[in-house]
Parts: sequence; C-alpha cells; structure tokens
Amino acid sequence: MRSTPAEARARFESQRIARLATVGSDGVPHLVPVTFVVEGDSIAFAIDHKPKSTTALRRLKNIAENPAVSFLTDQYAEDWAELWWARADGVARVLTEPDEQALPVRLLREKYPQYEAQPPPHSVVSTLVHAWRGWQAS
Repeated sequence: MRSTPAEARARFESQRIARLATVGSDGVPHLVPVTFVVEGDSIAFAIDHKPKSTTALRRLKNIAENPAVSFLTDQYAEDWAELWWARADGVARVLTEPDEQALPVRLLREKYPQYEAQPPPHSVVSTLVHAWRGWQAS
C-alpha cells in the first residue's frame, strides 16, 4: 500500500544507505550507493575518501548535465509483510563554497563515525527534495 509522504520520509531518513539514480545527457541511467543525511527539505551526500578510480565521477558529471535525481532506500525481509521502499525525487547541485558544505559535512560526521576521523575531502552535493514517495506491504 502507498505510504504517505511523511511515512516515506521517516523510513528514508532512518536508513544508513541509499541508492542514488542520475541520468546524463546520453540518457543512460547511473545508480550508485551513497551515505547521506536529511536536513530540512534536502538530502546531502559527499564524495568521500573511499578508494575510487577518479574523483571525476559519473554521478557528478550527470548532475551537471541533468540535475534531476532520485534516491531509494528499502527493506527486504523473507516475511514479505515487512517489505517497504521509500524514494526521494529532487534537484541536485554541487556545493562549491566551504560555507555551504559545512553543515552537510558536520551532519555526515555525526551520522557516520567513519567520517569523524576522516571528513569527506571532495565534493558535497545537496538535493532539494520535491517529492517523497513510498510503499509498504502492510
């Protein structure tokens, strides 16, 4: 059954990881897991220190070309009555000013102990959410 926007947001916010969907000018979807925080009507994530082949990541290129993004969190259980998913749709932008990045980075550090020792050193992205959607089995 469909979740209310408030239920979808609460479920989404309770999770540790989301999948970020972007689409570039080539029309090809790109899906990656991200750590995130919700602050007000925005979701923020950062490009962190974990090994990557480059910091010129496809997700950032796609956001520059097409800032419409979606995030998805979900719960799977063998008891299908416990299944649910929550999605946030919005418009993303890369935060370039240290003043803009300060709050999201602080919140990421509070949520994820791994960032306390090594704060995200790269890009920070903020998405203004325009729709919270969800579904729950029961």
